[in-house]
Amino acid sequence: MFFLYNIFVFLYVLGIRVASLVNEKAKLWVKGREGILQKIKKALTGNVDRKKIAWFHCASLGEFEQGRPLIEAFRETRPDHLIFLTFFSPSGYEIRKNYPGADHVFYLPADTTEMAAKFVKALSPDIVFFIKYEFWYNYLAVLKKRGIPTYMVSAIFRPSQSFFRWYGSWFRKQLNNLTWFFVQDEDSERMLRNIGIRQVSVSGDTRFDRVSAIAIQKRPVEGMDEFCRNSRVILAGSTWPEDEKILLPVILENKTKFKFIIAPHEVHKERIDGLMSLMGSGGLRFSQVNESNTLEARIMVIDSIGILASLYRYAFVSFIGGGFGAGIHNILEPAAFGIPVIFGPNYKRFREARDLIHEGGATSIKSEEDFRTIFGRYTDIPGERDWASGICVSYVLNHKGATAHILKHLHG
Repeated sequence: MFFLYNIFVFLYVLGIRVASLVNEKAKLWVKGREGILQKIKKALTGNVDRKKIAWFHCASLGEFEQGRPLIEAFRETRPDHLIFLTFFSPSGYEIRKNYPGADHVFYLPADTTEMAAKFVKALSPDIVFFIKYEFWYNYLAVLKKRGIPTYMVSAIFRPSQSFFRWYGSWFRKQLNNLTWFFVQDEDSERMLRNIGIRQVSVSGDTRFDRVSAIAIQKRPVEGMDEFCRNSRVILAGSTWPEDEKILLPVILENKTKFKFIIAPHEVHKERIDGLMSLMGSGGLRFSQVNESNTLEARIMVIDSIGILASLYRYAFVSFIGGGFGAGIHNILEPAAFGIPVIFGPNYKRFREARDLIHEGGATSIKSEEDFRTIFGRYTDIPGERDWASGICVSYVLNHKGATAHILKHLHG
């Protein structure tokens, strides 16, 4: 299985290199890893105080936001450490490469036996954190061999994963290379204990700490106060074309009574151009906002990345995309602001979605007709929206505290 795993990594890297000839994201993936060991060594030459090294690894932007509360709390409580942050995906690195909460930000090299050994030797971290489910087995083996404490943060496990299947003995064995698992829920803890993993505790999900902090800050977004003033705003976040097919008929019919913000998951030119072509009059790109055109606009299309979490402060009701595809995106961001959440049918893998549906703060839809019904319920029936809003706020507040749990464990 070790041989097959390394063959998989080799073929994966080969596939990305081929794709980089025509795909911009793949090109960034390859280029960003060039000369990585030299970059690490250069970064360490500035460590004149001989500080210890804390390495945090995130797959992409979502995992970074999940790990961010811990990164920032660790920095505050352990000032004797330099923080190195790595990403696997360009969509994380390119957006957060200048993140001030880390001393250095890099791509993670491919998980080959040779590169894993060289990277860990060059960095020589004193403590390592992998966020959610980044299982790179060669890295984990090297870290274990060198006796470096390695933690998995906000992990969540499902019975369908290879660790729990009949063929999963090799994968189960690799879990012993981790010092401790901080898992999101009791089900994950139980599954790990059932396969002999004892170094585990239920910490909860650090995302609750992050979204709570964003909601408390309530940072304004330039131009949005003017656009949203004196209007009820419906915000559709992280949408895909499949979502928009359901939403747009209702949006276009109601744009004289409400204002809408649409923040598509992808913001490349072709995607934004295509979406704008469907808006008709009253549509406006966020990048073109000025003092005069916001007054006439009825639908704002967000063509920038990194501001969606702050936009929810302006919303009356939210729709979160992905549920008509691979799975819903982050619903905790609107929930933290007390914004009722609507999403498509593919949500079963997300505990917060199941919980909020059960409690009444969220609703899943399967069709345009469903969306019309829930839209009308929240906008026309007095008290319906406020009742759901209270549930969302309470749910987020009741699940805070994962960061404190982790720090308490680390400090002994």
